[in-house]
Amino acid sequence: KKRTSSPILVASILAIAACVGAPWAFAAFGRSPTLRGQGSRHVQVDRRAEVAEADVEVKEGEEFEFQAEVGRVMDIIVNSLYSNKDVFLRELVSNAADACDKKRFLALTESDEPPEPMKLRISTNKETRQLIIEDNGVGMLKEELQENLGRIARSGTANFVKDLGSGDADVSLIGQFGVGFYSAFLVANKVEVYSKSFKKAGEGKVHKWSSTGHSYSLAAIPEGEVDFFGEQSGTRIVLSLREEAQEYLDSGKLQDLLKKYSEFITFPIELYNEKVQYDQVPDESAAPPKEGQKPKMKSVPRSVYEWETMNKMKPIWLRNPEVVNESEYTEFYKTTFKAFDEPLTTTHFKVEGQIEFRALVFIPSTMPFELTRDMFSPEGRAMRLYVKRVFINDKFEDLIPRWMTFARGVVDSEDLPLNVGREILQKSRTLKIIRKRVVRKVLDTIDELRENNPMKFEGFWNSYGKYFKVGLVEDLDYKDELKRFVRFFSSKSGDNQTSLDEYVSRMKEGQDKIYFVTGEGKRAAEIAPAMEKMRQKDFEVLYMVDPLDEICSQSIVDYDGKKMVDINKAGLDLGMTEDEKTERETLMKEYESVATWLKKKLGERVQKVQLSERLVDSPATLVQGEWGMSPMMQRYMKSQTTSSSSDSAFAIGSRNQAILEINPDHNVIKGLKNAMETAPETPDTEDMVMMIFETASLLGGYTIEDPGDFAKRVTKLMEASAGSGGAPGSMDAEVVS
Repeated sequence: KKRTSSPILVASILAIAACVGAPWAFAAFGRSPTLRGQGSRHVQVDRRAEVAEADVEVKEGEEFEFQAEVGRVMDIIVNSLYSNKDVFLRELVSNAADACDKKRFLALTESDEPPEPMKLRISTNKETRQLIIEDNGVGMLKEELQENLGRIARSGTANFVKDLGSGDADVSLIGQFGVGFYSAFLVANKVEVYSKSFKKAGEGKVHKWSSTGHSYSLAAIPEGEVDFFGEQSGTRIVLSLREEAQEYLDSGKLQDLLKKYSEFITFPIELYNEKVQYDQVPDESAAPPKEGQKPKMKSVPRSVYEWETMNKMKPIWLRNPEVVNESEYTEFYKTTFKAFDEPLTTTHFKVEGQIEFRALVFIPSTMPFELTRDMFSPEGRAMRLYVKRVFINDKFEDLIPRWMTFARGVVDSEDLPLNVGREILQKSRTLKIIRKRVVRKVLDTIDELRENNPMKFEGFWNSYGKYFKVGLVEDLDYKDELKRFVRFFSSKSGDNQTSLDEYVSRMKEGQDKIYFVTGEGKRAAEIAPAMEKMRQKDFEVLYMVDPLDEICSQSIVDYDGKKMVDINKAGLDLGMTEDEKTERETLMKEYESVATWLKKKLGERVQKVQLSERLVDSPATLVQGEWGMSPMMQRYMKSQTTSSSSDSAFAIGSRNQAILEINPDHNVIKGLKNAMETAPETPDTEDMVMMIFETASLLGGYTIEDPGDFAKRVTKLMEASAGSGGAPGSMDAEVVS
């Protein structure tokens, strides 16, 4: 009974291993290369379509290792792990920076003299279509070239860290996964590596590693054939670019990539760049100068090439916050995030312990332009993630919550786990801790702004208050925290907004609820009929003036043990005395027939008709049931529907939620009761019923069904008033002596 490993299964496991960033995957599946040839050791990788498999007699319980074709692994690296070709430069520059860091550390043990100043150099050769990346770092021995570059996913950096043993050494290395080097094949059809090791065992010899992706060769290079800019050691990588990758020969493109990904690398990165200089030469076309005069000169452009440092900006977040002044923060903010305003707040901190990271977060004083049209635009996200000063991404959605999209800043982690391609942040415990700490620190900074500078906080809230309200709705983790920050207009706050803390501090003795009313704008909320009783009892009422406010109030539910109550909802209890309860019971019996008759007349326009406790000056009002939506929210929800059938169904459902409440103490309702008893079916009585309903609808923020009929009834009322010999409410003039 024989078993063979499936090529499909092998490829699937490799892909999964790549996604989770397991460097052991490729080493475990790699096949030992076959050596052949003399002098130059040529290593040929078998690329047959099927995996070479031995027919082995399988015994029960016997285990075997998977095998894989190395060429197929290379295809996965080139075509699957990296979705953006630009990252090859980031990976190779990171490797070069690591080499410099290793040399700085090994200089303590491998050399009697300090290392030369270390840096990276990048140049191009457009004629041969080559990109050269060179460093004067630690370099590699012949064995290390074969071990680190000849075996996929073999990480020299990981081994170096392992060899340090105790881990007490002060060395910061970037690459740990061992496949970053192979990203070079994203843009190159041939890669050549020349290296001279800093170690004494290297004896100053230079070796060349060369590969086209299918096989690789390893050979010694005669002394003097390759010139390194470093005297002690170094590595030069020569990429023969593919035809479709010629854009990477452009110095402008390289400059943009270096500034994006490697701006804060510790060691200088120099780019061999073309610049135009102007020389002053005699103008041959000008008339000869007179005796004693200087000849006329002209400017002639001349192209010169020189090494230009790309990473002049220092990582300010690595410094102690106590020694960084405000102007330095401002300069960094404007330069890094292309901003024109001043930062409103700056949060700079370091976290040590289970994980280690540094963060520098700014809140802009004005809304970033990218967020003015879409408050959650992906282009508006600007929290930049670095791993040991290497830029990873600035569009991660998990680094900060969505409601903090407006923040700009930097998070630099020492041990954040990334996948092999460093492009997809894993759902890790480390990330959750970073997110929690960053949010906590930013909220503390905003808290300080609120306490110490109310004017600035008012500006902050006007710009970013909506984000906090969205956070209240969708982020349960910070719901209680955000309650402290939200602010609304109120009946006692004038032109300013008030917090829930301030509202609670002004509550009347015995008041155990937080009252609010909805309306499209502050004025609409102020004139709501339900406000009449609240003013009479001197209760403060919060104004919810847009749909987000209403959704936010439903998420808050309660604050400081006090429930949020909509005064436009049925079931409002304002605390009646025993006498008031007795009087109300009498009125309910008296007007029970009126309520039943009105419901019959209005039909499906209302859910029911009942006596009101909240009216003082108005004859009637429309309220919603406990779970109903305000008219403002109904219009918002209706605007989100697309089909006409949905619109109709929604309109009927919304209208049926309304409850008509009448004020039995108002003369209009008393007159209506009399009309019902004497002439219930006359046109005037019908018009009176509809006028009461439509007036209540307009005051409550609802849209009346037929404005034309309403206008006719108003006109008829005005004609009747004019026919009676005077305008409504006219009075005889009184002569005052």
